[in-house]
Amino acid sequence: MEPSRIHRGHLHFILILGALIAFAPLAIDMYLPAFPAIAAHFGVSAGAVQGTLAAYFIGIAVGQSVVGPLADRYGRLPSLLVGISAFALASIGAAHAPSIEWLTAARFVQALGGCAGIVISRAMVRDLFEERESAQVYSLLMLVMGVAPILAPLLGGFLIGHFNWSFIFLFQAAFAGICFVAVWRGLGETLPPASRTKRGLGSVLRAYFELMHDRPYMAFTLANAFISASMFAYITGASFVFISYHHLSPEQFALVFGFNAFGFIAGAQVNAWLLQRISGRTILGIATSVHLVAAVLLLTLSFLAPAALVPLIMLLFVLLGCGGFIGANAVAAAMSRAQSNAGSAAALNGIVQFGAAACSGAIVGLLNDGTSLPMAMVIAGLSLAGTLSRLAAR
Repeated sequence: MEPSRIHRGHLHFILILGALIAFAPLAIDMYLPAFPAIAAHFGVSAGAVQGTLAAYFIGIAVGQSVVGPLADRYGRLPSLLVGISAFALASIGAAHAPSIEWLTAARFVQALGGCAGIVISRAMVRDLFEERESAQVYSLLMLVMGVAPILAPLLGGFLIGHFNWSFIFLFQAAFAGICFVAVWRGLGETLPPASRTKRGLGSVLRAYFELMHDRPYMAFTLANAFISASMFAYITGASFVFISYHHLSPEQFALVFGFNAFGFIAGAQVNAWLLQRISGRTILGIATSVHLVAAVLLLTLSFLAPAALVPLIMLLFVLLGCGGFIGANAVAAAMSRAQSNAGSAAALNGIVQFGAAACSGAIVGLLNDGTSLPMAMVIAGLSLAGTLSRLAAR
């Protein structure tokens, strides 16, 4: 399929890219209800299970540094198909893990493959659209991928209730197989051979170096990374906060998690509508400010009334809703700085994003005391950092 044909089939294009971006929320959110069961199965602590999530974040950060330049050099599709295959094989390995160490390693490899969907989908959008249109497409992609955080824990809760936790990873392997066929048969190459780079390692490193010295690019990238990491701090701590501390069942947890994920979807779709009227950078400024206020309120609540469940859920809903506004506009603004190195720019954006997510998840795990306080502290700190980063882009 030629790029011109993709322009005539935006819905088809967006649906496939949405499925590719959904690799991350599926791989992250689907097994959250199984955390206590995995800990019991291997006889390990909650922190050890949370380490498998941190390993996934690290794998995404490392993998993107390789996938982005490869996609610029060899095209989007070959890199994408290899990544999907690696994700599927690692999912099968995770399902048959004999130890928590094996599971952690399988999750790392799973992330190396799954990161291709994140990097290459962003690069494909940059191949075809300018900044404002890119922000709208990213918002639509969030609608498609936003279904995953709602369905994933619900499906994970169902599987853990009727089978064992390994079926969750077998499902992920099957999903990857379906995506492989969809990409192979239905997704076109957006980077023609004439536009591909022929750079060696030195040139790749120079491209990263130039991007890191582009102040607006890094400011928007960091703003997205810190706010995204605050969401992953929530994801890391949520199952233990709601299931262990507030004594929700896995099914009830899935409903709460889905409700908060709906806030993210709603924010992304309102953002797409607003972009027809005001600039993405104006929206970004308002959303980061609201996010910071909600984060401070969450921290205050965790100090003064840690047993309050409904206010906790509502504040998290607002925080995730702000994330729906921030992510699309920050990524579009950062990617608008990329010229011939969209793959590398998308990769560096993802490296910083998931590197921050890995750190936030690890910190929440280390500080875990069974309450929402560690999660709230990390979210508040990251929200402040994201707001300051956005201000630095001026």
